[in-house]
This record gives sequence, structure tokens and C-alpha cells, in this order.
Amino acid sequence: MSKIVLLDASPLGMVTNPRSSPENEECKNWLALLAYSGFKIVIPEIADYEVRRELLRASKTAGIARLDALKEMLQYAPLTTPVMLKAAEFWATARNAGRQSADDSSVDADMILAAQAAAFNNERDQAVMATTNIRHLALFATARIWRHIQ
Repeated sequence: MSKIVLLDASPLGMVTNPRSSPENEECKNWLALLAYSGFKIVIPEIADYEVRRELLRASKTAGIARLDALKEMLQYAPLTTPVMLKAAEFWATARNAGRQSADDSSVDADMILAAQAAAFNNERDQAVMATTNIRHLALFATARIWRHIQ
């Protein structure tokens, strides 16, 4: 069984942040250890979007360059029609259960991320989302705090 880790915007943002902090360095080291240990690490397009839009807004060109370089080194998961259809299903299910993770009129990135993770799951592969907040993501796919994935 393949070990697949999809990066949420939070750890992706820490890894691409040009400013050094203890948490950013810990996350960078964690990611390198995962790669060295044989995990398949995936950057979902929705996470790239969330990190990139903030880097662009703040004119952080070094962060954008790091994000682009990381996308070249790791697997990138583009949004597809089946993923977006699954995200819509997850969104409706969460709303009907009273467990929404965003305002009804917003695009719910958590549901899109969960749908991207679900697309990787099959008989031989199991994906886990690396995040800082599992509350909404864990409704539809396996999610763990990034530090706890080893």
C-alpha cells in the first residue's frame, strides 16, 4: 500500500515561507523526512491556490519561487471535474448534517481538498491530508495534524 500525503494550505504555507521560524523549520524538516522515508507527497491544486493568492497579495516573490520549485519536485494534483463533483457532494452532505466548514455562499476549500484526497484512495493506496485543523476535513477523508504523520 502506498503512503500518500496531501498537503493542506497550512503546512504548504510553512514550507514555502521564506521567513525562518521554529515552526516553519520543523515543518520543512518533517516534509524532507517524509520524502526520504518513501511517502508520496502531493500538492493539491486547491492548497496551491490558497497559498499562492496570499503570496501574490503580499508581493512575496521568494515565497512564490519556493512554491513553484516545490511543485516541480513533488506530485501536483490538479482540480478535475470528478473532484469538483465529489466536493459538491461533500459540501451538501456537510450542510445537511449541520457541519459546514464555511459560509453557504463561499467556495469551500476544505471540501475541495477532501475530494482531492478521496480521489487518491483505492485498494492499494490510502491518502492522508496533512493539516493544522482536522475538524472539517476528517468528515470525508483521513486527516491528521501534520506533525503526527510519520
